[in-house]
Amino acid sequence: MNSSKLVTTCQICKSKNLNSILFLGYLPPVNKFIKVNTKPKQEESYPAELLFCNNCKLVQLSLVVNQKILFPIEYPYTSSTTKILRQNFHNLFLKIQENFKFKSSDLVIDIGSNDGNLLSNFKDNFKVLGVTPESIGKIAIKKGIPTILNYFNLKTANLIIKKYKRAKIITATNVFAHMDNLDEIMKGIKKCLDKNGVFITESHYLIPLLKETQYDTVYHEHLRYYSVTSLKKLFFKHGLQIFDVEKIPTHGGSIRVYCSYKNKFKVKKSVKSFLKNEKKYLNYNFFRKFENNVVLSKLQLLKILSNIKKSNLRIAGISAPSRAATLINYVGIEKKIVECIFEISGSYKIGSYLPGTLIPVVEETKKDLNKYDYLLIFSWHIYKELKHVLRKKGYRGKFIIPLPYPKIVT
Repeated sequence: MNSSKLVTTCQICKSKNLNSILFLGYLPPVNKFIKVNTKPKQEESYPAELLFCNNCKLVQLSLVVNQKILFPIEYPYTSSTTKILRQNFHNLFLKIQENFKFKSSDLVIDIGSNDGNLLSNFKDNFKVLGVTPESIGKIAIKKGIPTILNYFNLKTANLIIKKYKRAKIITATNVFAHMDNLDEIMKGIKKCLDKNGVFITESHYLIPLLKETQYDTVYHEHLRYYSVTSLKKLFFKHGLQIFDVEKIPTHGGSIRVYCSYKNKFKVKKSVKSFLKNEKKYLNYNFFRKFENNVVLSKLQLLKILSNIKKSNLRIAGISAPSRAATLINYVGIEKKIVECIFEISGSYKIGSYLPGTLIPVVEETKKDLNKYDYLLIFSWHIYKELKHVLRKKGYRGKFIIPLPYPKIVT
């Protein structure tokens, strides 16, 4: 299996005018979990470097790792377990119902449909179809959501056209930055999209990543880090037009972008507003500031952890999202510092080591929580929700918030 390929041109405009803006070292695939008590052996890791295209303003990784390594059939992520995602998808459904006049006979396709979390909102009002390569898609099928268990590409698009029909709505939520061969993906989307349809993508937004030092969201599944500026160039290239943009709270700050064939919908003021605001961030000086903030953030977190361990106090982690693997491996945290990471019952990750470490992921119980003086919250972007839940469960210790500015919360 060819494991990786170096990126020498922009994935949108093919320009070679690329500059390095951040290097986090060599990181393992963030969802490759190895069972506890497995004897340590050589594991592959890959350089995590961000490049900036001076032409179309896209930020992308310098390396593309084979998608079968990053998204194996046993891929452990399930979107339905996250409350904020469930709410977000329901809100998207309500917004579509409110703003577009689609019929119950119209088709809704979700690319990267996972366990059917998004489409479960639509299935009673529209015809639906999911596309996902992971075996988790079988959960969606059991929910009554037709699902193609494969990667989305031109071949899959042709299958959809032949077996189903063109879609009035196509969604790609938190997967549109994950897929290689971007031009082929766009051709497939356009082939499946009705002439009066809407393509809606949700992606982690580049601007809060830069402003809030969110280096933990840099990992190999995320090939690109979008701004509205770069998405506008991409969609224009493929004959599509952005007509609305909105911020959404998922993943520490994301954008929901609506696009269609040109001149099908009135372009809202939000598009111009986003484009204007982005200009002050998409430049060399701000990237240098971001890079420096990443280094300082790492040192500040290490200082906090060091002071706690000097006092012979115990630390555990809370939640093991993909971003936790980046943070832990970049900062250099190991089992003597964070003894374990708690996940709620039912998580596929329990009983495994966090990638790149011997830190075990264990089931969260009230009794075990209170063995620890501090909990390091890796899903820091939903810290308030987690803190409330943990206090209700009786946890009496303190919390460490690693980003955007490392701090202890009592």
